[in-house]
Amino acid sequence: MLCHVNCRGVRSCYDEGKRVAETLFFDYERMHNTQIRVARIFNTYGPGMHPHDGRVVSNFILQALANEPITIYGDGSQTRSFCFVDDLVDGLIKFMDNPSGHSGPMNLGNPFEITILALATTIIRMTKSASTLVFLDLPGDDPKLRRPDISLAKSVLNWTPVVQLEAGLQRTIDYFKHLDLSR
Repeated sequence: MLCHVNCRGVRSCYDEGKRVAETLFFDYERMHNTQIRVARIFNTYGPGMHPHDGRVVSNFILQALANEPITIYGDGSQTRSFCFVDDLVDGLIKFMDNPSGHSGPMNLGNPFEITILALATTIIRMTKSASTLVFLDLPGDDPKLRRPDISLAKSVLNWTPVVQLEAGLQRTIDYFKHLDLSR
């Protein structure tokens, strides 16, 4: 799958920075005749995530629990995929321990896509929130979809995520309900 990265957009330094880091690690591997693993991690969520990390799952859950309006950028039709932390940890351990010696890059994420609008309404329903939806302008370089191709992880590691989105969201919502957010 060919991926196109906008090298001039607002987020470009984030995307390009990750690619530079991968290149430096592969150079290190060659120069020092050692083994590395390069995992590309996609939208991980779950208990233990920082409530104010600015990611969509934590933002939506906090807004819903407080019955505040949920902020959606654009019309909400853009899709994302979310990988529960337990699945990611399982994938990382399998990647580190894989006997093939495959260095990567290896995409680790959940290929199940959901629209941002559907994510917001799901979280509102699951939290029994009175939140409304507020739509703001979408940043110009925001991708329309973001879904990992995990075919390499399936074939090399025999890994695929198992936690369904709503089950993972429920565990994350329960975690957030018990946080002291006054600090």
